[in-house]
Amino acid sequence: MRRLALVTLVVHDYDEAIRFYTEALGFHLVEDAPRPDGSRWVVVEPGDGLGTGLLLARGKDAGQRARVGDQTGGRVGFFLHTDDFARDHARMTAAGVTFLEEPRHEPYGTVAVFQDLYGNRWDLLQPAGH
Repeated sequence: MRRLALVTLVVHDYDEAIRFYTEALGFHLVEDAPRPDGSRWVVVEPGDGLGTGLLLARGKDAGQRARVGDQTGGRVGFFLHTDDFARDHARMTAAGVTFLEEPRHEPYGTVAVFQDLYGNRWDLLQPAGH
């Protein structure tokens, strides 16, 4: 095994999720293909394509829809690395991304928690030494 390729993120709507991840976070839309059951195979990923992508999956039933925005029980569940924290923080803020705290400097790097459009918590993180 060489890498974790995809992580599923349950969403309410494909198109609003694509807009948020591509426009507000700067991800790339890798694939958007219809499936026979009426769903879509939607993959977005940050950066150069060498990391893990997100499979945006619309909730199919009440149980799945209830998990949208709370897939990790309110904890930070996703970690977005950057090589320029100030640049990406400013760009994301200008795009309307909600940061839940001011940037802070920790021994492991510069970090701030933000929410995606559904309330999932993410770290924007520039690791120390980068």
